[in-house]
Amino acid sequence: MKKLILIIFAALQTVSFSQVVDSLEITKAEIYDHIKYLASDELEGRFTGTEQCRIAAEYIAREFKKAGLQPAFNGSYFQEFPFISDIKLGDNYCNFSGEETLSLEVQKDFIPLPFSDNLSIEGKIIFAGFGISSKENNYDDYENIDVKNKIVIVFRNHPDVNTPHSPLEQYAGLRYKATVARDKGAVGIIFVNTSDKNDNDNLFKLEYDGASKVKGISIIQIKRDAFQNLLSKLGLNAEELEKQITVNKKPNSFEINTTARIRTEVFEIESISWNVGGFLKGNDEKFSDEYLVIGAHFDHLGWGKQNSLYQGEPMIHNGADDNASGTAGVLELAEKFSSEKNNLKRSVLFFAFSGEELGLLGSNYLVNNFPIPIEKVVTMINMDMIGRLKDSSLIIYGTGTSTKWKDILNENNSFGFKLTFNDEGFGPSDHSSFYGKKIPVLFFFTGTHSDYHKPSDDFDKINSEGQEKVLKYIYSVATEINNSEIKPDYLAVERKDSGRITASRVWVGTIPDFAGDVDGYKLGGVTEGSPAALAGLQAGDIITKFGDKKISNIYDFTYAIGNYKPGDKVKVIIKRADQEIEVDLELKAR
Repeated sequence: MKKLILIIFAALQTVSFSQVVDSLEITKAEIYDHIKYLASDELEGRFTGTEQCRIAAEYIAREFKKAGLQPAFNGSYFQEFPFISDIKLGDNYCNFSGEETLSLEVQKDFIPLPFSDNLSIEGKIIFAGFGISSKENNYDDYENIDVKNKIVIVFRNHPDVNTPHSPLEQYAGLRYKATVARDKGAVGIIFVNTSDKNDNDNLFKLEYDGASKVKGISIIQIKRDAFQNLLSKLGLNAEELEKQITVNKKPNSFEINTTARIRTEVFEIESISWNVGGFLKGNDEKFSDEYLVIGAHFDHLGWGKQNSLYQGEPMIHNGADDNASGTAGVLELAEKFSSEKNNLKRSVLFFAFSGEELGLLGSNYLVNNFPIPIEKVVTMINMDMIGRLKDSSLIIYGTGTSTKWKDILNENNSFGFKLTFNDEGFGPSDHSSFYGKKIPVLFFFTGTHSDYHKPSDDFDKINSEGQEKVLKYIYSVATEINNSEIKPDYLAVERKDSGRITASRVWVGTIPDFAGDVDGYKLGGVTEGSPAALAGLQAGDIITKFGDKKISNIYDFTYAIGNYKPGDKVKVIIKRADQEIEVDLELKAR
């Protein structure tokens, strides 16, 4: 009987051990289960800072703990970080006084724009056409008018709107027009819809656009009826005035015999979101103090509040591929590495970031508030959208950031992948934050698709079998990096991309830090060999003046460089720590 019991016990132990081993393998079933939950309607798209985002973070932390990872943040799996989640109105008013007094009601007749400064102003009204000043295109609404200490009222869009790819299109942005008006001395700018807006005359949507305010100017929009009321005193018609300018392509600016009193007050609402982190300690005395980072973002678009490509009523954007797939990858790799932890030379940190969809907020905060000295990180591996493998095509970014990468990637490709290499270290995902700290990176990506940033990016479209192959490949690459006797070297890869929003003829080479809520344009990094690098600019610098233009945010910067050509030398003022530094920067061609 005892022998029988021992045989049964041994058999049970064998089954149990086999199950444990299987559970620590990378499997398509576990990948599918992770993605199915993270991309479920229950989590409502995991928008940064929401309750559903927190629930997803707790799920990731539980999986880290289950896999045997230690908490990465001083005994916690969670790292909180602040971000601007929304805006709200304070005390706003708009009154016009001339022969008669006209008082407008906020959100009914007028609206302050989200990027308006908080100011109380008073001044005479100048109609300045479309608010465009472009000498090179022989069009200037500000020619022969003085707007210093006055308030300009302008049409939205531009006068050549019916011409595809008109050169005036780059001057049509509301932020750009506000910056131009401010730089010409105006204390306020009032926008009016043109008559081609399907006659709805909707007020601007009050929504945070991810950048700092335009300092030093009040910015509002009023209804066309209110504008027509002002013009009627002069015997003019708003639609005819607009038509006259667009047909003749000539400005028609003038003073309106009216004074405006305007107060704009828009408050930014700060919220909290979370990064999740765990680690496995290496076992080699020589290398255990070096760290390999494996990460992915777990946030998505919620109900399509921002950055959605879907046109229609609000719907949950579940983000199965973007990026529940990458998050599932982190969980599977964490489990796999944990099962082999006795063989690790270097330590491994696993991170899931939120705030990526809002501008790499979580990873940017992490690299500036890292749980260990960040110089100890030897490599960062990022996974973003790895769930739609098609035709065995796998794209890898960052392949030029170390001399080791291409050999390692090719030698470990026993899976038959058709590899596409992109050398750049900066790019549209969280590896950028690490590369800005001079860390070699690899970013794995199976390609975009028609469901990108739409409600249709659901778990049933995931190729979990293909993702299993991708993760096993990443595991083999990561294992070689972890166990190599030689630390990967870092290479700076030239990237001719200034981060501009509008087209530009010049190259500066700055990389924006979207997490920087500062008065100025904060740099997340600079491209090697770029004008910015040659001038001595570096990550963390805040550009406050570019030539004669005050810089309050990235938009001010992008507009300012549009006034220059390759070869121009520009004086740039930066803030570095508590110092104000002036540097000379010579622009190059893109």
